[in-house]
Amino acid sequence: MVDEQGKSPENRVKPPTRQYPDPKSKMEQDGPPTTGHVWDGIEEYDNPMPRWWLWTFYITIVWAIGYMILYPAWPLINQATPGLLGHSTRADVAREIAEFEARNESWFERLNETEVAALREDPDLERFAVQAGGAVFAAQCSQCHGTGGAGVQAAGYPNLLNDDWLWGGTLEDIHFTIRHGIRNEDDPEARWSEMPAFGADGLLDDEEIDQVVHYVLAMSGQDHEVALAEAGAEIYEWNCASCHGDEGEGMTMLGAPALNNQIWLYGGDPDALRETIYYSRFGVMPAFQQRLREAEIRAVAVYVHALGGGQ
Repeated sequence: MVDEQGKSPENRVKPPTRQYPDPKSKMEQDGPPTTGHVWDGIEEYDNPMPRWWLWTFYITIVWAIGYMILYPAWPLINQATPGLLGHSTRADVAREIAEFEARNESWFERLNETEVAALREDPDLERFAVQAGGAVFAAQCSQCHGTGGAGVQAAGYPNLLNDDWLWGGTLEDIHFTIRHGIRNEDDPEARWSEMPAFGADGLLDDEEIDQVVHYVLAMSGQDHEVALAEAGAEIYEWNCASCHGDEGEGMTMLGAPALNNQIWLYGGDPDALRETIYYSRFGVMPAFQQRLREAEIRAVAVYVHALGGGQ
């Protein structure tokens, strides 16, 4: 019997058998000890770890145990174990805050003792007030007026960077507004005014509202329909001029915005103006005298006044 190559099984060349060393015999011979593991003839030595590594490992174990005993470490239901040293990062922060507040207390006393109108006349006091007021503004005011004071037009939050003030932009005006707020129910001295809902209350029909919209567009220098604007002039005179002024200059005593510029609290496009006239607006600002101490209110007033739009 022969295979396909014409060779009998007796004459066929057999492949060499792969030899692996006997782990037991290898471990018995001289040389470094091995674990007994062999892979394709490669043995794994069983060398001891360096002493420096072992001692470092032992030290870290001792350090971890000591740390857990001395410092807060084990979380419990309501708190962590306090540790023998009673260390608290919260207490450290509270202590540092108290130290800084103690250093600044003399400056806050000067803020209280100085007339509001004169707070920017002392360069050192003004510098402190701007820094302190900026920190308070970031925590208490930036959510509505933005981190830089630019406001949010779509939501009716005023821009504090320009020189267009609904209730006045002097230091005293700004201080009063921050202290008492606007149209809130918590402070009896809150600034207050209310615009009629000319459409919702049936004071003007849709055609008259459209005419007033185009008159305001013309007044503010925007594109408008001349015929509608001319018809809206008389409607504006009878219904709007008493608050917004004959020329649309506004009235800070009532918090009525100027309409003859392009600075808008709720938007100045036709749709936004139509919604404002139809439903009116009623923005509310909280009274911060219930949240901040007087020195902080004065500091914020100086900061806002220094943003660039103070009168």
